[in-house]
Amino acid sequence: MKRGKKKAWFYSMPFLIIVGLMIVVPLLYTVEISFTNMSIYHWKDYHFVGLDNYKKALLAFDSGFLPAFLRTLLWTVSSMALQLTFGFFIAVGLNAKGLKLRRVYKTLLIVPWAMPAYVSILLWRMGIFNTEFGLFNQILKQIGGKTVNFLSTNGMAFISCLVVNLWLGVPYMFTMMDGAMQSIDRNIYESAELDGAGFWKKHFYVTIPQILPILMPVIIMATFTAFKQFDIVYLMTMQTGSKTGADINTVITYVYEKAFITSNYGYSSAVAFIVFLIILVLYKTMNRREFSISEQ
Repeated sequence: MKRGKKKAWFYSMPFLIIVGLMIVVPLLYTVEISFTNMSIYHWKDYHFVGLDNYKKALLAFDSGFLPAFLRTLLWTVSSMALQLTFGFFIAVGLNAKGLKLRRVYKTLLIVPWAMPAYVSILLWRMGIFNTEFGLFNQILKQIGGKTVNFLSTNGMAFISCLVVNLWLGVPYMFTMMDGAMQSIDRNIYESAELDGAGFWKKHFYVTIPQILPILMPVIIMATFTAFKQFDIVYLMTMQTGSKTGADINTVITYVYEKAFITSNYGYSSAVAFIVFLIILVLYKTMNRREFSISEQ
């Protein structure tokens, strides 16, 4: 038995070394410099500052971290609510009896997910939301309305980024929901109809309870993806050389800004470690919730 354990550790050693070098060592180094004043001005002569960076992030509202964190929570909740709602109704529509060309619709609806995210985001920015020649403003001009600068104010930029995130995220969500719905026994729906259940009751009391245990891993993964979203907010509003003026930093773009624009490495490391702890707590909470649902 001991010999078998030693052999297992021996075969796992290359993987463990790679994980240690790529994850554990950088994480420990991040924690170390989070207690210093390392920056572009103190690259070699940085010194220990204790919890100053953490106090600045968590206790000083004007530091920017707390607004970015609250905005990230709003972003995550809004993104998940929209993706789950749209994904659910699209999946319900695709599973309707007698629907023709079902496979064609699925193929067309999954195209946004198949395209590279970078390309899709820039197409939305330049082709849809652009003030001069974007599709939305061209339509407004045709009907006699005023052009709207979708990405210059915080509110409009936030909504615009949510729309792009919905475009990118819904295909994956409805695909998972569609697969889960197809596993439901149709006899359950027939029994519900015999009991007088209409459209809403049938899906609320049958479909959702049946697919929820299957979808919990998908929901957890999508939640983490939304929480650490970077590319949409950055490419839509913060890209170097083409900033729009909107300030809708999430925690991830905030860390990027502090680390690679202002070059405040000590402070950005502290914020990054705080984000790591938040994600860890969020994962534990959602994992416990998934376990309780699967037990029911």
